[in-house]
Amino acid sequence: MARERKFSTEELYQCTKQLLLEHGYEGFTFSLLADRLEVSRGAIYKYFENKEELITEFMLDEMKHFLAELKEIAVLDDFDKQFDFLFRLIFKNINIQQLIEIGKQIPLSTSEKVRTNILKLEAMHLEMYKYMQNFVSLGKSEKKLKSQIPDTLVLGMIFQTVAIPNHFGIPHDTWVKSIKEIISHGMFQNK
Repeated sequence: MARERKFSTEELYQCTKQLLLEHGYEGFTFSLLADRLEVSRGAIYKYFENKEELITEFMLDEMKHFLAELKEIAVLDDFDKQFDFLFRLIFKNINIQQLIEIGKQIPLSTSEKVRTNILKLEAMHLEMYKYMQNFVSLGKSEKKLKSQIPDTLVLGMIFQTVAIPNHFGIPHDTWVKSIKEIISHGMFQNK
């Protein structure tokens, strides 16, 4: 009998991420994952009862890393520095919004472990928005952001811009700089 190939948690999560982004929640299966890892499905079932458990464990890990980086925004003392930091972070973690949306598709009724993981993810999302809210509040207090624009719209605009497809292959640095320019100063010429 052949020995089962070993895989690391990092390798497992990387393949899980790739497959989720390629196939979405509904299309993600242990069969696809086992093929990608070059192991049997049984090797995955040794660690996870079902795909929902694996996906939520992966998402907890992903959010933990994102939040660890996001917390660094608090040490920056002005809005412009925080804005630059946030843009670098968002574009570094360009798939975080897509993964959050995929996570919303996971049914709560799967198992107690999945329910617990989903509650932890929701708490992490609230923590993420706390940092974002502080960023917006600082921008408004420094008169860099218009006070009449709802905070959620400001955050939505920033987060949704990373989802704009770059169909024409504009160089990444130019793309990011242009999006920052539009968010910061609009797209119309001053008269």
